[in-house]
Amino acid sequence: MALPLAPKGPLDTMSFSDLGLSQKVLDAVTATGYTEPTPIQAQAIPEILARRDVLGIAQTGTGKTAAFTLPMMTLLEQGRARARMPRTLILEPTRELAAQVEESFNKYSVGQRLDVALLIGGVSFGDQDVKITRGVDVLIATPGRLLDHFERGKLLLTGIEILVIDEADRMLDMGFIPDIERICKLVPFTRQTLFFSATMPPEIQRLTETFLHNPVRIEVARQSTTASTITQRLVATHGHASAKRETLRRLIRDAEELKNGIIFCNRKSDVHIVYKSLSKHGFNVAALHGDMDQRSRMAALEAFRNGTTQLLVASDVAARGLDIPEVSHVFNYDAPHHAEDYVHRIGRTGRAGRKGTAYTIVSESDAKVLGAIEHLIKSKIEFDGPDLANLPPDDGERRPERGRGRERGERSEKGRGRGREPRRSREPEIVVMADDQPDEVEARAPRPERTRPERTERPERAERPEREERRERPRREDRRPRDRDDDGPTPQGLGDHVPSFMLRSVKLPPKTLEPDEAEAAHETEE
Repeated sequence: MALPLAPKGPLDTMSFSDLGLSQKVLDAVTATGYTEPTPIQAQAIPEILARRDVLGIAQTGTGKTAAFTLPMMTLLEQGRARARMPRTLILEPTRELAAQVEESFNKYSVGQRLDVALLIGGVSFGDQDVKITRGVDVLIATPGRLLDHFERGKLLLTGIEILVIDEADRMLDMGFIPDIERICKLVPFTRQTLFFSATMPPEIQRLTETFLHNPVRIEVARQSTTASTITQRLVATHGHASAKRETLRRLIRDAEELKNGIIFCNRKSDVHIVYKSLSKHGFNVAALHGDMDQRSRMAALEAFRNGTTQLLVASDVAARGLDIPEVSHVFNYDAPHHAEDYVHRIGRTGRAGRKGTAYTIVSESDAKVLGAIEHLIKSKIEFDGPDLANLPPDDGERRPERGRGRERGERSEKGRGRGREPRRSREPEIVVMADDQPDEVEARAPRPERTRPERTERPERAERPEREERRERPRREDRRPRDRDDDGPTPQGLGDHVPSFMLRSVKLPPKTLEPDEAEAAHETEE
């Protein structure tokens, strides 16, 4: 069954005042400098104000956050929150996205009395419990931390009026779908659900059919498309890490109009390696990945936003939804494992109509992933320079990565055998004899191998002869019994060697007899 589409009017002439927002929200929007809504905002805000479920599909950077925060503020002007019972719930896949939504509420809720709480990892449970106990109108949380508070009895979800699930496809990638299903069953059935995603895989489609009630489908861009303002290029390189890092440094140095840039890596360990490499070569760089504590992550992100740091090496934790409006370049140090992640990565640049450039470093092993990306975005990405087939040979020496085993037969520069001559062959050499015998040849015997000098024996200690004498003694069971003739009979008991004290006579004391025994003994003597 096809979902009803939102009506499309003349968006070019529409303003925020035509969407039905309250005057307080309009004043806050005007103070921020925005005059015209984006397509998804123009179509979603009236439907949300009408209390309908919304399924929004749009690429990153189209203003999805404001599309649900602005109408929520208008709806929350009436009513008041109760202790431990928030009125609205917004679920985000990462801490950074949750903190970004909190900033949007703080920016647009000027002049309104809205209490906002943020439940994310890396923050004390006690501080979050205090805010929930006072009562909050808007609760922004990651699924794991939200369920932790609920299981501890510090949070009740029976008062939720509006449920927002943001970046649903990212939730799927991070394994949060079971948690999302559990949370949807804990909130009231009569809630309003707002569902936003950049892509719509089958698992997400099943989730929308289960928990959304007659939603309005809003799709402002074709699924999994990239912005037309982004210049996409591929850069061919050899597969080993040293060549990739050298290629990355060259791209950064030669990039035109480079204001700032995000460098994406697939693994957290590679984020640290690339960060250390760029720092060593004098670049102004910071790192961002999931294993960092929350304070360090927010500090690195804030330094990149305000221009203190020019380059940010990050994992896919920074690929979804982060609002950094003026990113000029994106460098994919690793081609993403999933084609959908490519769309989100390069979506960090070219936002709000600005121009951007995205470079992706690829090697021969990335041919399959590259084909999946081009199939998803329905376009061919051109190479900047030679392609993989015309890549010049690698003249540089491949150095093994630290912590990884070397290939068989490969020695380090500082290892054994450095500077040695190759070992001579043991095959007999054929040589020509003297001039008087030119036709005769003789097989020269192989050169005898060099023998090691004999080790100098240590001087024997004074007690050495005694030790040798002890070693020559027979074992206890092999010794002949002392003072025994081999031909003599086996002695019984003590044999002939009875101690003298046992041969002495002993006088026994007289035995005292009973009267009857004494009389019988007397009669016997008579």
